[in-house]
Amino acid sequence: MLSNKRPHALITGASRGIGAAAAEAFARSGYSVTILYKSSTERADDLVVKLLQEGCDAIAVQADIRDYYAVRAAVHKANLQFGAVDVLVSNAGIASQKLFTDVTPDEFREMMDTHVTGLYNIVEAVLPGMISRKTGSIVTVSSIWGITGASCEVAYSTAKAAVIGFTKALAKEVGPSNIRVNCVAPGVVDTDMNRGLTAEDMNMLCEETPLERIGTPEEIAETILFLASGKASFITGQVISPNGGLVI
Repeated sequence: MLSNKRPHALITGASRGIGAAAAEAFARSGYSVTILYKSSTERADDLVVKLLQEGCDAIAVQADIRDYYAVRAAVHKANLQFGAVDVLVSNAGIASQKLFTDVTPDEFREMMDTHVTGLYNIVEAVLPGMISRKTGSIVTVSSIWGITGASCEVAYSTAKAAVIGFTKALAKEVGPSNIRVNCVAPGVVDTDMNRGLTAEDMNMLCEETPLERIGTPEEIAETILFLASGKASFITGQVISPNGGLVI
């Protein structure tokens, strides 16, 4: 069934962290939200229940972002529920900290498949509808390490740099169709992906950040929401990095 004409936002990796915060931000701003997730069914379902109780529109759809056909099926299910996707937030990702010489071929491939192939899969499924309607907004999620690179995160930095290149190139290609494509490249944020860092590492990062703290998922979500909204109607192909001044 279709919703009551609310704009439709589809967010990948939306069962936790930045993705979950973005789902909440969009839902509370009047969007119908599809929460696309890989395996955290309980978290995704709990988030849907929470949003429905608040009077929002939301569904959770499971798909491995690396699986082309699973992604297409998930988008089809979302379209049946809420209509065509107006806003796509490509947020799904994984992290790993280890020396490059310790990274296996399978680990490198998984990093690229999740961040780059996954980005291709979801955009390829959603973009034709946006082009046919000549409207839409896509927000990708990279990282400051995609801008600067990070020691012991070569695979991650490579994948996130590719996300930035994808964003800029696609923005040029689909601009004439009135589709905007932007990227958010967060600094250090309090999410599960950074729980592997030691307390010493986190304290050091806080000390190196001019605002002397790490970011919250909600702060990143607000940046994503802004870029997707009409308030950013003349912004495309840009990389916005909410990082507390860690990278200037």
